Amino acid sequence: MHMHAEHTCRMQRSMPAQASRKRVRSSSSWVRSIGVVVYLGLAIVALFSTLFLPVFLSIFRSSAIQSETYKLQQHGRADSLMWTNEPLPRLSRAIQISGHNQTINFGQKLWKSASNRGFEPCISSRKSHSRHYVSRGYLVVHANGGLNQMRAGICDMVAVAHLINATLVIPELDKRSFWQDTSNFSDVFDVEYFINALSNDVPIVKKLPRELASAPKAHKQFKSWSGAKYYKEEITQLWDQYKIIRASKSDSRLANNDLPSYIQKLRCRVHYHALRFAPPIEALGKKLVERMRSDGPFIALHLRYEKDMLAFSGCSYGLLDEEVEELTFIREMTPHWKVKLINSTEQRLKGFCPLTPKEVGIFLLALGYPSSSRIYIAAGEIYGNGSMTELQARFPNLLSKELIATPDELAPFSGYASQLAGLDYIVSVESDVFIPTYSGNMARAVEGHRRFLGHRKTIIPDRRRLVSLFDELDLGLTQEEFSYRVSEMHRKRQGAPRKRKGPLAGTKGRERFRTEEAFYTNPLPDCLCQKNNTRHDKRILNR
Repeated sequence: MHMHAEHTCRMQRSMPAQASRKRVRSSSSWVRSIGVVVYLGLAIVALFSTLFLPVFLSIFRSSAIQSETYKLQQHGRADSLMWTNEPLPRLSRAIQISGHNQTINFGQKLWKSASNRGFEPCISSRKSHSRHYVSRGYLVVHANGGLNQMRAGICDMVAVAHLINATLVIPELDKRSFWQDTSNFSDVFDVEYFINALSNDVPIVKKLPRELASAPKAHKQFKSWSGAKYYKEEITQLWDQYKIIRASKSDSRLANNDLPSYIQKLRCRVHYHALRFAPPIEALGKKLVERMRSDGPFIALHLRYEKDMLAFSGCSYGLLDEEVEELTFIREMTPHWKVKLINSTEQRLKGFCPLTPKEVGIFLLALGYPSSSRIYIAAGEIYGNGSMTELQARFPNLLSKELIATPDELAPFSGYASQLAGLDYIVSVESDVFIPTYSGNMARAVEGHRRFLGHRKTIIPDRRRLVSLFDELDLGLTQEEFSYRVSEMHRKRQGAPRKRKGPLAGTKGRERFRTEEAFYTNPLPDCLCQKNNTRHDKRILNR
């Protein structure tokens, strides 16, 4: 019993100590819980700061920029800039979540066009200019060059026929050019539509009347970049002796500027309305567009890295020695490519060379386009062994008409360069973003067509400045700095409304006309009018 009492006493003495220890353990557990909560909170804040805060800040800054631009426009202080610049917000980026197969798409602006500022086509004909049209003879035309050079030439010849009161004979297409294409006008264009669409402007026939087939013709190569006075005064004199005038060339026969308004509008009616592709080309072209659109927005890349362009321009950067020799041989054996000795390095530094496929891949990533972007290659066969390897590595989703059309669908066009180019033209005009790597005839035509249809997004690489940046990148320029400079460089080169550029300062004579921006590259102000024009806009549009 004594032992039991002692045991009870010890238990009573130990109870306060146990309670104390329990309170300590409880306090420690509570502290640990608070620590876990704090840790999780800090982790969430860190994740938010890393992934989402820059995006929200970017959106905030973009909204601020747009708001400020709007204020400037409202007060009229930005008007004088908008005819020479293309104001656009900074390009956004698509953000990848590290460790997850997921992309948060904050890059909608990458696909969005700039505002067209209310500009709409205004190309209706005035009956007063066609009411007294009396044909004095027939204009026979040989359209020279590739598809888009011929397109521009045909449009000009319709306008020339109107100026000299001629009946236009359906033009002959070039069959002797580099492509050796045997296509006739009706194989490439919708003849009946062409004739009917222009019936109020110029009489058009499919062939010369039989009784005039062997009549004497006045063979004439019209002067390049000529105005209305030249045709009305000098060329119309030929009707006194001849009933047929044959134009040996069609390209660049009309000036870009300072022509009567009705003539400029007529050129646009031909280019953007009457000169429609033949029904088989139109049908397959629309199918290609639908198939490209089925998986979302896409880029049409006019990759002018083809044998003929490289041979013509003398550009051989990144090619093998045997490839350089082949291009040089082609250039020297082609009579109308007059420049024989070309320094390829100088050509590149001056921006006279098309971007290489590798450079295009670096350029697109710098602009912010994710590697998952779908790209339609609007081009013929790309030249150079392995030229496409690095572009394909950066952008695996490269597509072309050969990949998205069936062999049976393409078979009717095989071997006809102009008809195949027509398919690429249709897809390029309808793409979400169009990017040409060289300022050739197709690039200019598609850019102008997209401007006419609402200033769709068209990014024009600044090749001269880009070449310098590419070289800096090879020498150690950081990718971040490179991307920033590329994006800034191209913010105002994306197809927003602006007036067509005039000649380069200091140029004279024919060179002055040569340096003007081509009419079909930018039909503003002649063929696009703005609703509710301000006095400033009207003054520019009526120049």
